[in-house]
Amino acid sequence: MNPAAEYDDHDRARRVDEPPKRSSLGVDGVRRSEFQRDRARVLHCSALRRLAAKTQVVEPGSDDFPRTRLTHTLEVAQIGREMGQALGCDPDLVDAAGLAHDVGHPPFGHNGEDALDACAAECGGFEGNAQSLRVLVRLETKVLEADGRSAGLNLTRATLDAVTKYPWPRREGARKYGVYDEDLDVFDWVRSGAPVGRRCLEAQVMDWADDVAYSVHDVEDGVYAGHVSLAALASDAERAAVCAIARSMYGAAADGLDDVLVELLALPVLQDLAAYDGSLTGRAALKRATSELTGRFTNAAVHATRSAAGVVPRRYAADLVVPARVAAECSLLKAVAVRYVMAREETAALQARQRELLTELVVALLDRPEALDQLQGPRWAAAGDDAARRRVVIDQVASLTDPSAVAWHAALVRG
Repeated sequence: MNPAAEYDDHDRARRVDEPPKRSSLGVDGVRRSEFQRDRARVLHCSALRRLAAKTQVVEPGSDDFPRTRLTHTLEVAQIGREMGQALGCDPDLVDAAGLAHDVGHPPFGHNGEDALDACAAECGGFEGNAQSLRVLVRLETKVLEADGRSAGLNLTRATLDAVTKYPWPRREGARKYGVYDEDLDVFDWVRSGAPVGRRCLEAQVMDWADDVAYSVHDVEDGVYAGHVSLAALASDAERAAVCAIARSMYGAAADGLDDVLVELLALPVLQDLAAYDGSLTGRAALKRATSELTGRFTNAAVHATRSAAGVVPRRYAADLVVPARVAAECSLLKAVAVRYVMAREETAALQARQRELLTELVVALLDRPEALDQLQGPRWAAAGDDAARRRVVIDQVASLTDPSAVAWHAALVRG
């Protein structure tokens, strides 16, 4: 089966018509698909490059080993591509969605997201997924609208839909959402013909690939850094604490969760890590565990989905099926990273300083808009009210890397 044949002109449509390329590339019979073009556009965009200096869990540059937001993104794209291909999705489409899913994340990871959400209360809030859509359709510079404004990367409808984990605007009581009110016109175009509130299969594949990547890899980084000791989970109290985090933060089912954790830890690949010592043997065991757990979680979802629906052709033909036990195991690994890496006392103190830095930087830029870069400055000048101007500042700060946020703060606040 050719997955590309299962997508129609509606899926491959771009919001803004583009003139043909003036170069002669492709005239010898090699023609890229629309989704291959999308993947290339995301891969070459500046927002993706900036992820190399944005926090995943550990600050970039604090060690040579831990993942940045960019390396995490590349891993999500690779995992999603293989899952999507196994299910009959177009692999380039899922790959592009994986590459694009975090381009809106601000400095300092989810901690920075919380800080900017508070700063953006007067202009509709801040959410990393909604910001990713905004980057792709408004802030990146590839194609221009008829009025001269940026149309972002002008990706196809199906790729933008596959990036949309949360296909709804901000609403009461929901922390996660996929679009700001001012971007609803583009969102409505993306979601034209889609079932209300339902994610396409490709978005579900990308989302599970994201869960798998950060649950497995954050634990790997924690073990390598010496923050996570799986031997500590022999303690009933420690397992109870991890299970409580899995329930409260990740919605893991309450019944039998400790038994799931005990059985997960009993897997041979995790038993091999109980005495991790950083040696060559230990590091090989760590990589083996990462590989086997990734395969365990992704293969389970592929097999369950195939069993429920057969080989799935495309977007809304079926939903991804993740077995409940596998979802619980994934949540438990995320909870291990929270307890032993993110909840450390020194991490909490650092995160408080980071939130303060971003808040002060937003205030400084509101007072000194002349410091905005050459792309955001004209947007500030064209903004019609205080809320629109605040959104420009939020866009500026969100685009910064961790080091550049520190440098801007030093120049505008301390300087």
